[in-house]
Amino acid sequence: MPELPDVEGFRRVLESCARGRVVRRVDVRDTGVLHGVSARRLRGALEGRRFGKPERHGKWLLARTGDGPTLMLHFGMTGRLICADPDDALDPHDRVLFTLAGGRQVRYRDQRKLQGLWLADDDSAVARLLERQGPDAMAVSREEFETALAGRRGHIKTALTDQSVLAGLGNLLADEILWLAGLRPDRRASDLGPADRRRLYTQMRRTLRAAVAAGCVPPRDSWLTGHRDDPDPVCPRCGFPLRRTRMSGRGTVWCPRCQPSRS
Repeated sequence: MPELPDVEGFRRVLESCARGRVVRRVDVRDTGVLHGVSARRLRGALEGRRFGKPERHGKWLLARTGDGPTLMLHFGMTGRLICADPDDALDPHDRVLFTLAGGRQVRYRDQRKLQGLWLADDDSAVARLLERQGPDAMAVSREEFETALAGRRGHIKTALTDQSVLAGLGNLLADEILWLAGLRPDRRASDLGPADRRRLYTQMRRTLRAAVAAGCVPPRDSWLTGHRDDPDPVCPRCGFPLRRTRMSGRGTVWCPRCQPSRS
């Protein structure tokens, strides 16, 4: 599933491929990825417009068009954004094509179609679409982070992956951050002390910076992510067998030695 680092990578794709370029043509190959907008209205709103500087909030990508509407993209489980030549062969999962001046084409590619594209006519419409999102995990201050967690009664992993609490973290990032912070995923968020919260925030910032630089949550040998799918996974830090469980329907991996009941 695309998480914050992946979407930041898509933002960079959009910026390098489309910023400052006029949309010559919009081809909707599958209306199943459009939400609240028809293919005809999408074409009419965007053709002839020029893409400005794209923005990201959590897992949302905002493609602004100056004083025009904003195209908003969410990538669900399998979505991607591709910069291509208009003559390149189409992928079966290329759902919407944006042909740009200068011979470039941006493609929204998605196999499972669990999210897709929205069109916001103005800033208030953008705000309505994002109103249930918490602060962006990459930009949140330590004070905002602690405030976001303060009222949570559930497990800390559930809080970290709740987009209304903190926008951008998914399953892989949450497991990685908790492992680095030495906190069990089933600890109650309300049980964390000041030192726990400071350590959690610090490790979140470090993990995000490294993952954004890689363009994904990298499956490195030194990362938990690099071992979570091994047949018999062991902790890359201490060599102890990793545990697998499910929390809120999500596969969860953790180390009982590095993440004890109380740390």
